[in-house]
Amino acid sequence: MKQGRPLTRAARLLAPRSLQFQLLSRSLYILAALLILVGALQSIWMKNFLYRNRAETMSIQLSGLPRDLLDHSSLLPERRGKNEEAQPGSERPRGPVLFLPDTSLAYIAPDGTFTDLTKESGMISPQLPAEEYTAVREERAPRRPVSYKIVQDAAGTEQLVVFRPAERSGSFGGIIQMGTGTAQLQAVVVQQLWIYGALIVLALAGGLALNIPVLRRTLQPLNKMVEAVEQTDAGNLNERFPETQGQLEIDSLAKSFNGMLQRLETSFIAERDAKEQMRRFIADASHELRTPLTSIHGFLEVLLRGAADNPKQLYAALTSMHGESTRIKKLVEDLLTLAKLDRAPQLQLTDTRLDRLLLEMEPHLRMLAGTRTVHIDLTAGVRGTFDPDKMKQVILNLFHNAVQHTDPETGVITVILSADKDGIALKVKDNGPGIPEEHAAHVFERFYRSDSSRTRKHGGAGLGLSITKSIVEAHGGTISVRSREGAGSTFVLTFPETGENNGGKMLK
Repeated sequence: MKQGRPLTRAARLLAPRSLQFQLLSRSLYILAALLILVGALQSIWMKNFLYRNRAETMSIQLSGLPRDLLDHSSLLPERRGKNEEAQPGSERPRGPVLFLPDTSLAYIAPDGTFTDLTKESGMISPQLPAEEYTAVREERAPRRPVSYKIVQDAAGTEQLVVFRPAERSGSFGGIIQMGTGTAQLQAVVVQQLWIYGALIVLALAGGLALNIPVLRRTLQPLNKMVEAVEQTDAGNLNERFPETQGQLEIDSLAKSFNGMLQRLETSFIAERDAKEQMRRFIADASHELRTPLTSIHGFLEVLLRGAADNPKQLYAALTSMHGESTRIKKLVEDLLTLAKLDRAPQLQLTDTRLDRLLLEMEPHLRMLAGTRTVHIDLTAGVRGTFDPDKMKQVILNLFHNAVQHTDPETGVITVILSADKDGIALKVKDNGPGIPEEHAAHVFERFYRSDSSRTRKHGGAGLGLSITKSIVEAHGGTISVRSREGAGSTFVLTFPETGENNGGKMLK
């Protein structure tokens, strides 16, 4: 299956799963929703404003009517009848001529009789239930905002109606009702809605046109990170992103990504080093095992060829094979010890007096030293939490290393144990040839030997200092070496969190 061509920027922008597309579409959705909400609220407010404004205008028109109009006009049926009886044959208008077209006028008598005054010459006046007219009569509080009602007349036309108390000869004469159609007002509202809708479309189009370049510029650092990630592999982990690009989220992402790259780079380097160490470890272990095995195999061949019949040759061969087998056994034990320390050191920690531990080991140390001079300088009462057996192994390894690298006649080995408020310090010093500077940093590596011929002469495999380092670190301590070529070496062990010596007791 062929891999598709990479998407262009335009295709990425229009892709539904694109972050740019989602941000753009969602921002436009939110903008459209807000504009529609504003338009709906504005239409409601405008409709109420137009209705109230028309109601106030009609109320002013009603207030402009003469207060005794109902006493002299023929608007009311009872007045029209009296006028006709008083002046037969006279011609008077039968309907109101004082009001604008599309306006209705009605009179509600005190007894509730409803009279449509414009039924014949104007709009039909809508009639409300009697209880609503009763409520209108009771709403005669001064300075009250003009109230209006939206009702439908008998023809189904929606009207806006207002009311005014009618006075006849100084007394309350009922209610005058004026109404007008709402079609024109609704047409204004609909027109405004169409205009606002067109403006919404233009605003969304403008927002789309403006947001596309803005989003591209905003997400440009993220696109660069994507391109860099696509080019990153196990052999190219040293690339880092700028962490100050002016965008908090992008900066945080860049910082986190740089941290991830750093951890990956460290892990790859550690894995590479571990593989290299394992390769060297296997090669060195194979070499160390092959040498004694080759020697044993050679002696066996000699014995099989007839040397076994010669007691002297037989004894020499058996002695050599015993030494080589001892060497193999020591190497295997050291490898097992390192393997255990690498997994999870199992320490039997107890409250231990290191000064007493050294005093117990002194006869053994002097026996290992042979004719070399040994000085042991102890501070009384040095104690801490240690595994006594493991600490004996540490001291023996360091002392044996000093014995191997000092002259049997002129060699001097000094063991110093001290303590202060910073912790416990154990030093093993010798006057041997010292360690060259280029080798000092590697003496604690497994199978590393600065002088392989001399080490092999004494049967060493280069694991003693590695074991010592692992045991010291398992106790929370550190080990280092101070050496100068031709001036001997000093191995220093430090264990923190121990107090000052005071009469044999350590103060915390």
